Amino acid sequence: MIAWGTLAVFVLCMGALLAVGAWAMRWRPGNMDQLEDWGLAGRQFGALLLGLIVAGDIYTAYTYIAVPAYLYGAGAIGLFAVPYTIVANLIMFIVMPRLWSLFRQGGHITSADFVRARFGSRPLALCMALTGIAATIPYIALQMYGLEICLAQMGLHPEVFLILFFAVFAVYTYISGLRVAALLAVVKDGLIAVMIVTGFLYLMATLGGMQSIFHAAALRLPSHSVLLAPAQFPTYVTLAIGSLLALFLYPHALTGVLSAKDAAAVERGALLMPVFSFLLLLLSLFGFAALAAGVHPGALFGVNYGANLAIPALLARVFPPWFTGFAFAAIGIGALVPASIMSIAAANLFARNIYREFFRPNLAPDEEAAAAKLASLVVKVGALAFVLAAQDTGVIQYVINFQLLGGVWILQTLPAVLLGLYTTWFHRWALLAGWGVSMALGTWMFFSQHPFSTSYPLVFAGHTYTVYAALLALLVNLALAAALTPLCRRLRTPAVSPASVPAEAPIPVPVGAAE
Repeated sequence: MIAWGTLAVFVLCMGALLAVGAWAMRWRPGNMDQLEDWGLAGRQFGALLLGLIVAGDIYTAYTYIAVPAYLYGAGAIGLFAVPYTIVANLIMFIVMPRLWSLFRQGGHITSADFVRARFGSRPLALCMALTGIAATIPYIALQMYGLEICLAQMGLHPEVFLILFFAVFAVYTYISGLRVAALLAVVKDGLIAVMIVTGFLYLMATLGGMQSIFHAAALRLPSHSVLLAPAQFPTYVTLAIGSLLALFLYPHALTGVLSAKDAAAVERGALLMPVFSFLLLLLSLFGFAALAAGVHPGALFGVNYGANLAIPALLARVFPPWFTGFAFAAIGIGALVPASIMSIAAANLFARNIYREFFRPNLAPDEEAAAAKLASLVVKVGALAFVLAAQDTGVIQYVINFQLLGGVWILQTLPAVLLGLYTTWFHRWALLAGWGVSMALGTWMFFSQHPFSTSYPLVFAGHTYTVYAALLALLVNLALAAALTPLCRRLRTPAVSPASVPAEAPIPVPVGAAE
């Protein structure tokens, strides 16, 4: 049954947002026939806009749908997302200015560009590009899924309208690239902040405060507790650490950082991140509020969404229709904007590091940009196919597995990308071997679980510890890269090609920094 009051407000808000998107296509005009202009908005964003766009592509349907749903179904373990985002603020402040400087100095648009120059290896750079694209597709699928369940909750046939909304945003992205996504990210961050704070205060007043919410949630959780059990400590810690290390390796996160006009803008933009970490904490608690409100999400349009429907069901049950429509619009734009940035980042990887590198070495700049635009459409279609195909599998028991699966893959780029910012000690063939084994291992650990899960039961010394598969695979990756590097050197295999950059290239002083 269609919720007409909610739908009316939703349509009104989304119509206004689409109008803003249409205007944004003429905002800060640039040369859309240049990949740097289309994919990085000409590297011209200041600290405030940078902070909002980075928040816009990091705080996604993962935050609004997946994390609270995980709390609703599994309890306090879902709070792993809060501490890791807090520490991630420090990583952005300390590490990302150096990354921006090295990438800017080399004219790099993608992480694979950097790896190609740093280690002089085309195969290694290709693997970084393929990994980035592969990790992005389930992340975009999560955004689509988040919008889908909001549409279903309103009584709309989700697949039809999902395709419609993403088609519109695909056109926006195709024409204006990162610029339109950046402006909409500002609107999206404001809407989400209003929705979270207002919704949280309303829930506190309606459900009797946090003490009542925690008490009611404890009675409904399978463990009858909102506290971590000792057996959950390894899972909680490894999920937090693995997610922390993966966060800024995602192509869309790097794209946001690289759009800054200078390294100082990256540092100042990081100062905004704690605000969004606080909002994440408030929104996470919506999962417990759904338990306290007696929400029992089920099947809609023949699809059993389970716990993933907890937040849309809570909004429809507790809040007045006008606010529910506003909240669904905020969640919708909170899914569409990150998905657009993610598709741009994946398209940059394809155009620069696959198509030009291996198929069209003499590709003209306008042809490179055209290839990226087309690839951004293909990535969206691939993500849509991914989410529709996953409807009948156990992977959607908790939709957070979409993001965590991407983390299993993208974390395997850490030795070459993140450690590569500080050292070229690792041998390129050792890095490639470590990447290959860890990718296979991480993927196997995910699909070996029934239902599919990124939490893998590791048996050690007679005890079973359930840990995040991404971190296990990374440890194998690092061990292999470290062990094989001396061997490769003894075999007199060149570690770096003559075309690579110096091991320690000088770093430009950020604008405004002390001399």
